[in-house]
Order: sequence, then structure tokens, then C-alpha cells
Amino acid sequence: MQRGSAFDCCLRVLALRDHAEAELRRKLERKGYQEEEVEASVVRLKELGYLDDLRFARAFAASQLRNGKGYGVRLKMELARRGVAAAIVDEVLSELAQEYGESDLLAQVMERRYASFDPTTATDKEKRKVIGYLQRKGFSLSAIFKKLDGHGCCDE
Repeated sequence: MQRGSAFDCCLRVLALRDHAEAELRRKLERKGYQEEEVEASVVRLKELGYLDDLRFARAFAASQLRNGKGYGVRLKMELARRGVAAAIVDEVLSELAQEYGESDLLAQVMERRYASFDPTTATDKEKRKVIGYLQRKGFSLSAIFKKLDGHGCCDE
């Protein structure tokens, strides 16, 4: 059920949080707005600077990195799912790679999530659980093994 114009709806949605253009378009289409009205609203929002995929991608990715919610492939996948163009995703991730190193973020996630984990005494099942979790967060297997090897683990 629609209330007001598509532009008004966009303003309400964007007041809650920033969105990627494709994400906003999908929301409007689900609410039943016509394609022409959606297009006009999106164009106007871009002109006003309220809708910017590059800004959205930077803010989203930085937040995910700071909060340990994703890295690398995971972030790339999340941004693509939200409709951010591959070129923008690559640009943002390469910028943020300068600021956020994989090993530092991995250490932070390990400290936050698995503070009492000791790879030297952990069972194989416990190690697999930790490694699987970190891989799902987007960390590379080589970085994970390097981190755990620093604790005398994974000598296979």
C-alpha cells in the first residue's frame, strides 16, 4: 500500500539509513510504485546528493570492517547483494585495504569472539569451528592459518 509519492517514500527510507540505488529501487517497486515515478525520484535524489552508491559502499564496508562483520570476499558479496556496481566495490575495498589490514582485523575478531581459544590445546573439531567461522567472515585461509600458527597450531 502506497502512502504519498515515491520521492516522499525515498526520503523516509533514507532518513533511517543510507541505501544503495538498486536497494532503494527494489524497495519502491515492492511498495508498488510505477517505474517512471521510481526513476524520477532516484534521479532527483542523486541530483540532491541524497543517493550515492560510492558513499554508501564506503560507509557500509568501513562499518562492517570496524565491527568485525566481514572482510574481503564476504564484503564484496554483501555489497554486490545490495546492488553496488563491481567497479565501485573494487575501488572501495582497495581503499579500505590500506586502512584495515587483514591480520589486524583477524586478531581483533579472534580476541572478541574467541578470547579463550587456545589452538595448542583445542581439539580438531574446535579448530574447524573457529576456522569455518573466520572463513565465513571473509578472511583468507592463509591469514587464518598464519594467525593460528603463531600460536603453535596447524602444523600439518
